[in-house]
Amino acid sequence: MTKTKTQPSDVFSNTGLAWSSSALHCANEPPVASLATPAERLDRLVRAAVAAATGGVSPATLWLAGLDWAVHLAVSPGKQYVLVLQSLRHMQDWLMGSPPALGAAGDPRFSDADWERWPFGWLRDTFLGTQSFWHEAITGLHGVSPHHENIVNFMARQCTDMLSPSNFWWLNPEVLSAAAETGGANFIAGGGQWLDDHRHILAGFAPGDSRRRCLPQRVGRDVATTPGQVVYRNALFELIQYAPQTSAVWREPVLIVPSWILKYYILDLSPHNSLVRYLVAQGHTVFMISWRNPGKEGRDLGLDDYLERGLFEAIEQVRGIAGNAPIHAAGYCLGGTLLAIGAEVLARDGGPKAAGLKTATLFAAQTDFSEPGEMGLFIDASELAYLEALMWEQGYLDGRQLANAFQLLHSRDLMWSRLASEYLLGQRAQATDLMAWNADTTRLPYRLHSETLEYLYLHNRLAEGKYWVHGRPVALADLRLPMFVVGTERDHVSPWPSVYKLHLLTRAEISFLLSSGGHNAGIVSEPGHEGRHYRFSTRSEGSSYLSPGEWFAQTPVSDGSWWPCWQLWLAAHSSETIAPPVVEMHLGEAPGSYVLEP
Repeated sequence: MTKTKTQPSDVFSNTGLAWSSSALHCANEPPVASLATPAERLDRLVRAAVAAATGGVSPATLWLAGLDWAVHLAVSPGKQYVLVLQSLRHMQDWLMGSPPALGAAGDPRFSDADWERWPFGWLRDTFLGTQSFWHEAITGLHGVSPHHENIVNFMARQCTDMLSPSNFWWLNPEVLSAAAETGGANFIAGGGQWLDDHRHILAGFAPGDSRRRCLPQRVGRDVATTPGQVVYRNALFELIQYAPQTSAVWREPVLIVPSWILKYYILDLSPHNSLVRYLVAQGHTVFMISWRNPGKEGRDLGLDDYLERGLFEAIEQVRGIAGNAPIHAAGYCLGGTLLAIGAEVLARDGGPKAAGLKTATLFAAQTDFSEPGEMGLFIDASELAYLEALMWEQGYLDGRQLANAFQLLHSRDLMWSRLASEYLLGQRAQATDLMAWNADTTRLPYRLHSETLEYLYLHNRLAEGKYWVHGRPVALADLRLPMFVVGTERDHVSPWPSVYKLHLLTRAEISFLLSSGGHNAGIVSEPGHEGRHYRFSTRSEGSSYLSPGEWFAQTPVSDGSWWPCWQLWLAAHSSETIAPPVVEMHLGEAPGSYVLEP
């Protein structure tokens, strides 16, 4: 049962002050459970229909962003003059056959060496020059909202990406070379794959859905294979305890709290890159939360349910099994945000539960959402109204809808480069464990996703002390336990400077580590993986603040995986080694049943 939270009017009623929730904006009010009038129900139905047609994107957001940019450009003659000169210069370079060599470092569309030959280098540089021109035209206009500027810039990039010479076989030297070498067999193979993909679309798969190519990767056979048992289960999650691999283990167990957006085994992929297996081999007793994949019946599950019946229940169960030892808790992405909230609430409310956590580790997890990266591109009041209507009709946000949004945000790598490779070159990407995990999507309950977007992303209530639990605001400034915080250099979901902002919210000891890689690959960074590096330092409790730039400049680089660094930190914050705890009763073997639910 969802707990009722104290409203501001309740808090101040004894003083005779008449405060409204709209005035304070601090109580967590759940999304509207029902609509009062037929007119409101009609409005929701229409918004849901529009959202379904636009993929959840608000037309109002697009129009307002475009209008904001266009009006400010119209009253900026200086900017117009600069753009005219720039366009004339680009046209002159184009006519003379010598566009500026902008380069395409890191752009997979132009990685082939043949793009350096004429006329393909000229085509590439002309395209990149056009993209650069539109970026200059859109950005830097005084008065345009940063949010609107980002939206218009994003839409311009989507439009220009469609015109990339790499998308056309007669302009792509890599495709022309393949056609010459194979006698055109690449086009036959690509056409067959195009037909195969469209058969899957008709069967209900989303365009570009890679699940069909990941079927050889089976959960429990190829991924999520670390031995263990399900030791607890409720309607929200299963708790997995992994079998010890050493004769003695550290007294304090490790509890991992994954995000509910995708399934937990990102941290237990193949044996060679499983963080769980690595920790167990180092003498840690590891527990894992495996969230259930909800359907319509879970539409009213909210953040408070995942806190009370999820995190807090898991902590209680782990402590019972581990002889009441305090826990090293680690949370990934939104699981880390949930952990930060829970850690503050346990410390604030006191009592026996306050001693439940020994340390907290956050993997690519934000606590301040004022700069959420590309996730915040389409998060505003209008966008949430359309998305909320769409989720209301379904009872949840389908995982494929979320996957399509991520694919659009990274269309250069996930869409255009893939289409050229598969349909023009006739090459299928080999299925990997990470691809299999990424394709194993989950559904997000209506209320949970609405609250996450509204409370955390849109209004940033956690960082501002306006997110309430048990009738009181959560203040991360009250955190005192040691914290290990991991950011990743190329994270588009949780940009590392945003993760770093925890330094401003608490004076607790923070050991901050910046790993190479992105949101997923930067965390799955096993020892022996080539090209990995990280930066690491510890800010002691009460020390002065360093900006992200200052921290980056003065923190040396270490080569290799960051996992051993974290393991040494865990060991340094553990007390002693003991015999492994005995599992007296379990509900089945790992990976459990919830992770196998479609």
